[in-house]
Amino acid sequence: MAGETSRGGALLRLEGITKSFGGVPVLKGIDLSVREGEFITLLGASGCGKTTTIRIIAGLDFPDSGKVWLDGRDVTDVEPNRRSVNTVFQNYALFPHMNVEANISYSLRIRRRPKAEIRRTVAEALETVKLEGFEKRMPHELSGGQRQRVAIARAIVNNPKVLLLDEPLGALDLQLRRQMQLELKRLQQQLKIAFIYITHDQEEALNMSDRIAVMRDGIFMQIGTASDVYDRPATGYVARFVGNANVLRGFAPDGRRAAGTSIAVRSENIIFTTPAIKIDEAAENRLPSPDESGESRSTKAEGFFGEITACITDKTFNGGLLRIAAKLDDGAEVIASRHGIDSDLEIGQAVAVSWHKRNAVIVDASMDDQPDNAREAAS
Repeated sequence: MAGETSRGGALLRLEGITKSFGGVPVLKGIDLSVREGEFITLLGASGCGKTTTIRIIAGLDFPDSGKVWLDGRDVTDVEPNRRSVNTVFQNYALFPHMNVEANISYSLRIRRRPKAEIRRTVAEALETVKLEGFEKRMPHELSGGQRQRVAIARAIVNNPKVLLLDEPLGALDLQLRRQMQLELKRLQQQLKIAFIYITHDQEEALNMSDRIAVMRDGIFMQIGTASDVYDRPATGYVARFVGNANVLRGFAPDGRRAAGTSIAVRSENIIFTTPAIKIDEAAENRLPSPDESGESRSTKAEGFFGEITACITDKTFNGGLLRIAAKLDDGAEVIASRHGIDSDLEIGQAVAVSWHKRNAVIVDASMDDQPDNAREAAS
């Protein structure tokens, strides 16, 4: 029934979606709920399954198993033109031989809408994306940002319930991309349409999203607000990928290394001090178990303070931040970042690495050793 939802108040819901290509699993039983008017981002490295997910939502691919619910209807096997879903692609897919007006009105003309209605709808769409007066321009006469706005205008004239955006800012330069992030968020709030946005850019996801679904190897590692995934990462992978945190192996209460248990500390919270003081790691770099702390793994690790010896290996200045890398005795790398360019620390110098207990988050690192290209994409 229109207006009702399939499960739990969601406009769109994916239930147990699997998909393989050539016998290789791409999606491994994912679940996702999207509310009306929500801006949700699928964030992950190339090849993790983001594009396949939105192609299944759009009806361009069909799942091997699972269900797609849209506005109370099972649309799993429904053709794309019978779903209230539109897609904006990274290359915009504008017709090069048509002007702006013709590109935007194409779907309306295919549906044989009245000419007066088409003119009115196109004018309203151009006003929404702030391109009034561009009706007769050809795509090659537009900037990248303007072409992107035309693609969005073409997508919204059909009043979709869900708008899918597959890395639509990827071809823009950094300054324009940041400007368009604000424009897209403003547009989404104005239209009150659910946006499902794909990106591998962590900053983009954090700036724009109501919720973020961090994806890896065909599954969602964590779904939550920007604050959830940044400040309370569930896994070592999420901690590294969203904000490039340091993830360090910890110790169980009996002093043995705890398999699959680590702490995440953001680079801005790492402290390098001299002289380096060798201390008892088993006593000082100790992870409380859930029973001992009374808290779940994703909460702040109260009573935790680390101090480990390391050697400075690199100093670089990038984008207003001084980045200092150090190697621990076990070969792991720790990154500290600070605003400014001055530091007395020198490459080869021994230091003590520490962090305050309130800045350490216990994470599940059981999947961290599985190979993928996420670290390359996050660096």
